[in-house]
Amino acid sequence: MHVPDGFINAPVSAAAGVLAAGAVAVCLRGARRELDERTAPLGGLVAAFIFAVQMLNFPVAAGTSGHLLGGALAAILVGPFTGVLCVSVVLLMQGVLFADGGLTALGVNILDMAVVTTVVGYLAFRSLVKVLPRGRRTVTVASFVAALLSVPAAAVAFTFLYAVGGTTDVSLDKVATAMVGVHLLIGVGEAAITALTVGAVIAVRPDLVHGARGLTRPLKLRVGGELVDAPAAAEPAGAPARSRRKVWLAGLATSLVLAAVVSFYASSNPDGLEKVAQDKGIDKEAEDHATADSPLADYGVKNITDTRVSGGLAGAIGVGVTVVAGSAVLWAVRRRRTGEAGPASTGVDGATGATEASGAPGASGVGDAPRASSAPEKA
Repeated sequence: MHVPDGFINAPVSAAAGVLAAGAVAVCLRGARRELDERTAPLGGLVAAFIFAVQMLNFPVAAGTSGHLLGGALAAILVGPFTGVLCVSVVLLMQGVLFADGGLTALGVNILDMAVVTTVVGYLAFRSLVKVLPRGRRTVTVASFVAALLSVPAAAVAFTFLYAVGGTTDVSLDKVATAMVGVHLLIGVGEAAITALTVGAVIAVRPDLVHGARGLTRPLKLRVGGELVDAPAAAEPAGAPARSRRKVWLAGLATSLVLAAVVSFYASSNPDGLEKVAQDKGIDKEAEDHATADSPLADYGVKNITDTRVSGGLAGAIGVGVTVVAGSAVLWAVRRRRTGEAGPASTGVDGATGATEASGAPGASGVGDAPRASSAPEKA
């Protein structure tokens, strides 16, 4: 789905860039409300994981492959505003360092792959969890459906941008049919990856899943024939931080293995947009990437002849750069929020705030353990 330079004309690309910048600005403000002790460290990791999984193209039809877009996954794990920022960081790293996605088309790609997928995916997710029974299974099912819908939505968005500013004279009906058709198939893969990832995080630390907070009823005990709230279980000081650190390290290790090792076995077939562009002729005006001669172009390290080593090293570098860039952006946003809140709010939002840190394993309401504090959780 990475749109190269030349597919969309300059005026529409510029307009898309302005809209993308506006969306990112809105998300920078909105992310301040989402980032806390749980989501702030996870955000950079989510960006790195999406980068790694996007290297794993999977076959979807004869001669066509697909890969994760990640908007729905990011929104469910860390919130919609933070999710847009995570995917935008990934797209920026890919465009600048790896010549993947045009630089003049960066605004198009952020609108299409970050904003549209995140908004559609999260709206679908929230709609489903409101009507389905509360529980962990609901989160997983809703994640699958949300991710499935987000991919063809991005295909429709690209078709609209092509209709407004396409540089080739190709029937819009043919482009729309081909784009939506192949990306419905890709959406199945996206849905499976998203559901498996969300389910894995919920199994270990349900309170780290933004979209799962407050979805199950509090734990009850029957006393004298009546149901009462179970007493809060005390938790050793520092346990939540240690647990988060383990999750972070495990996620980073997984991302490195996927990017540096598993990516070697990814499908070499063109992805959905590439295949449609080749078959329908909308790539006639495609331009060479401005950083096509960069040391990491096409996900390989320049001057290293061994394909496996070159690709693996490039993938590992990409994960490292993305996790640093993503963490830096979200840390700055989080610090801005803390600064605006002022000293009076330290007990709630600070690194040792009792409201969010004291009962982290039960904070989401999805885990089995009850909350360790009776203090109300911030929305």
